Amino acid sequence: MEQNQQAFMAGLEQLKETARLQGNMLTQEQIDEEFGKWGLSAKQLALVYEYLSQNNIGVNEPGNVEEHLSGEDVNFLEMYLSELKELPVVTDGEKRAVMMSALAQDKDAQDKLVEIYLPDVVELSKLYAGQGVLVEDLIGEGNVALSMGVTMLECVEGIDEVEGFLVKMIMDAMETAIGEDSDNREIRENVLGRVNEVNDKAKELYDSLLRKVSAKEVADELGLSEDNVREAVRLSADHIDYITGGTNAE
Repeated sequence: MEQNQQAFMAGLEQLKETARLQGNMLTQEQIDEEFGKWGLSAKQLALVYEYLSQNNIGVNEPGNVEEHLSGEDVNFLEMYLSELKELPVVTDGEKRAVMMSALAQDKDAQDKLVEIYLPDVVELSKLYAGQGVLVEDLIGEGNVALSMGVTMLECVEGIDEVEGFLVKMIMDAMETAIGEDSDNREIRENVLGRVNEVNDKAKELYDSLLRKVSAKEVADELGLSEDNVREAVRLSADHIDYITGGTNAE
C-alpha cells in the first residue's frame, strides 16, 4: 500500500514537472496515461484535478497564472520588468555564441548569459504564483540559481542542452522555496494547534474546577508531558491564564 502511494505521488510530481516545461499545461492524454492505470474513483480524480489547479496547471490549455498574482506581485513585476526593458536585445545567433563561450568557462560570457535569461526567470516565476511565496522572492531564488547554473555548464553535453539545464535549475530553486515555505507554514500551524489545544483544555478544567490548574493536570488530560504544556504556555507569551506558574516549573 505504501509503495503504491509513493508511486502515485511520484507520478503526480513528474506530471507537475512536465507541466512546468509545457508552460503550466498538461494534455488530457498525459493525465489519462499517468492515472488511467490506477483505477481512480471519480472523487479521487477530482482531487487530482484540484491539485493541478492549485498548482496553476491547466488541462489542454495553459493555466491562467495572472489571476494568481497578488497586488504586491503585480506592483513588483511592473517595476522590475521596466528595469529589464533596458537590457540590450540579443538575436538567437548572438545568444548561441554567448552559450558557446560560457560553455568554455568564459566569465564575461557567463555574466552575459545570466543577463539574457533574467526575463525568463520572471516568466517562470509566474508559473508558481499564488503558492505561498511572493513573486519577488521566487525571482530572487531563480536569479541565484541562474547565476550558479552558468558556472556549472560542464555538466551539460552540448550547447543544445544549456537552456534546458538552466531552466531546470531555476524551476528547482522555485520549487524548493515553495516547499520550504510550506514546511514553515506547517510548523507554524502545528505550534498554533498545540497552543490552542493546551489553552482549551486548561479553560475546560478551570471552568470545571473553578480554579487555575497546574501544567501537570493539563498534561495528564492531554496525554502530553509537562514540558510540552509549559512550552505551549511559553509560545503563547504566557497568555494562557488558566495555568498556574506560567513557564516556570512548580
